[in-house]
Amino acid sequence: MFSAVGQQLAYFAQAVAVSFTPMHIAVVAAATIMGIIVGAVPGLTATMALALLINLTYSMEMGNAIAFLLGVYIGAVMGGCYSAIMINIPGTPSAAATALDGFVLARQGNGGRAVGAGIIASFVGSTISILILLLLTPFVYRVALKFGHWENFLLAVFGIMICGNLSTDSSPIKGWIVGFLGFFTAMIGLDAVYSFPRFTFGSYNMMAGISLIPALIGVFGISEILIVLQDRTPYKIEGRVGKILPDKGILKQILTPAARSGVIGSAIGAIPGAGEDIAAWVAYDVGKRRSKNSKMFGKGSYEGLASAETANNACVGGAMIPLLTLAVPGSPPAAMFLAAIMLHGVKPGPMLAFEQPTFLYQTGTTLFIATVCMLIFGLLLVKPMVSILKVNRKILMPIIVPLTVIGAYAGNVNPFDIFVMFIFGIIGYILRKQDYPMAPLVLGIILGPNADIYFRQALMQGQGSILPLLARPVGAILIIAIVLIVISGARRAKKLAQVNSQGVSENE
Repeated sequence: MFSAVGQQLAYFAQAVAVSFTPMHIAVVAAATIMGIIVGAVPGLTATMALALLINLTYSMEMGNAIAFLLGVYIGAVMGGCYSAIMINIPGTPSAAATALDGFVLARQGNGGRAVGAGIIASFVGSTISILILLLLTPFVYRVALKFGHWENFLLAVFGIMICGNLSTDSSPIKGWIVGFLGFFTAMIGLDAVYSFPRFTFGSYNMMAGISLIPALIGVFGISEILIVLQDRTPYKIEGRVGKILPDKGILKQILTPAARSGVIGSAIGAIPGAGEDIAAWVAYDVGKRRSKNSKMFGKGSYEGLASAETANNACVGGAMIPLLTLAVPGSPPAAMFLAAIMLHGVKPGPMLAFEQPTFLYQTGTTLFIATVCMLIFGLLLVKPMVSILKVNRKILMPIIVPLTVIGAYAGNVNPFDIFVMFIFGIIGYILRKQDYPMAPLVLGIILGPNADIYFRQALMQGQGSILPLLARPVGAILIIAIVLIVISGARRAKKLAQVNSQGVSENE
């Protein structure tokens, strides 16, 4: 046991030596600043930040590419609090709960301190999630190594089902539909077992399958651009920035809710597809119920602000746990990160601990460097970011479109990928207008290929029978969990249908 611990400490020391080099730190710092800027602009989400900037990593060495992507990820999630607080329009969906108290504080003339408190809370949340990532992941690796083909297939289905069930603004059935639409998308091309063309319609381009990066850029980038260009609502900064650093009284108020929300955000981040926005709302609700001043929530409470802003950043480290151990992303930005690191030869999953034993610790140390950069540059950039927020989004969007095209094309240098990007952008736009969530769709596209292989290999081992599955305890547990998710989702869908029908009758 002691030798195993010593070996892990040696891997950690190697990761620290690699991460704390001037070049590595400079890459993380630059990426964090870029992420903060993109995340702060309403309409440019953390997922879109990764989609836009991923093309900059193609020529980088793997370590620097990972550092760049993690820096963008951390910066973009935090960056959403600027616009959420100053103009009541979340820069990222995960900052929506932050706006409830942040904007009220800004209108009271405490916008600077509210942003400062939010950034410090983000630092606390990210730090807690990094510690949980480093301590918990090795144990999850051991469990994941016991998974067979059936368990891996059921885990993919479980991810889709729970992701659809957690969709906040729509029926779970819609989440399941788009999740399995993603599964279908992953079936296009030559099958991995017999190389037989499926759903290619005679197209040689489609025989290679649908490239992941162009599809994700289309779903999150192009559809977001179309949504923003359609929005005719102008915005302006109403409150003064004022002082930025919070005083001791404010720090004392946010310390306890930040620590609690850091754990909550990490736990929710580890749930496939849950995402930063769900983490923020759950932590805000828990914070309100546990607070002695719950009546102040929504009226300018620093506790409420800290609860939401801590959790959405803590979700980043939590999302890395299933991503690294099971190759299942915990959130849409984590899905984009997964697609990016796969391009650089990293294969997340149970074998990652053996193939690249220092990768976990390099991820953790890089996340910590990015978190420190987020704290420093986040506080320094408050007033400049307020000026950037005054720029009309409709001016920025035409500039962003060429970046999405470059990102889609650069991966395979294939013009067909640009076509794929725009097609998925239109599909994403239509689905979003109909209140279909995007996270299950992304999970389906990512998990589909492996789920297909695992299912067919499991049937081959069982000679076409599923009876061996029933003798596997983990598989049985996953089946029970999926059934329970279906039952709870069906009940929720029924309630939503009843509420909608009552609303229609009242309007009539």
